[in-house]
Amino acid sequence: MELAYYSDYAVRLVNTEEPARGKDALTSVEAVRDLFGPSQSAARRATDADVTRFRSVRARLRSVFEAADTGDERLAVDLLNSLLLEFPVSPQISGHDFRDDDGRPLWHMHLADHPSNATAGYAAIAAMGLAFHLTEYGVDRLGLCEAAPCRNAYLDTSTNRSRRYCSDRCATRANVAAYRARKRLEADRSERTGLAADSTQPTSAQGDRRPDLRGR
Repeated sequence: MELAYYSDYAVRLVNTEEPARGKDALTSVEAVRDLFGPSQSAARRATDADVTRFRSVRARLRSVFEAADTGDERLAVDLLNSLLLEFPVSPQISGHDFRDDDGRPLWHMHLADHPSNATAGYAAIAAMGLAFHLTEYGVDRLGLCEAAPCRNAYLDTSTNRSRRYCSDRCATRANVAAYRARKRLEADRSERTGLAADSTQPTSAQGDRRPDLRGR
């Protein structure tokens, strides 16, 4: 498993909340356990107390994305480093569940955590994964969706660093909104241009006026 894979842990946690919409999906221990995905053994460690702890880590991870999104690389790195110091992991070589055609292990790096609770384990993996993504691809590859009011976090893996939205749905919605805004602007300009043209046309009385030749 590539270490960069773990960066998805950070994205999943951050996106359990939509501050601009007042939505928060992280309201129960079941929601916490769902974040672990197939890692059922780690998920079973979660308790009700982890809900509050997960929310705290979520706020700190969102701050990393916010700093990166505004171009403040130093702040993004400092915030992430503080998480790495607080929630350390032990990189290990692993070959479980992955075999080549000859049945030999496909060795890969694995992040082994030794947490005191589920939050510490999840935070350690999320922070380390995000750190690998940041150092491998750059701070500008961490972003927040531009389709207001979404602001979900995303990791830009495009070849030309062009990603601006968290999903195709948000991209479509933003493009439709931009198209309609352009059409409204064009309509307003056409209306103003038409009114201006009408105001410069001579009136019918002025246009039909002829010299008065009577008495000459």
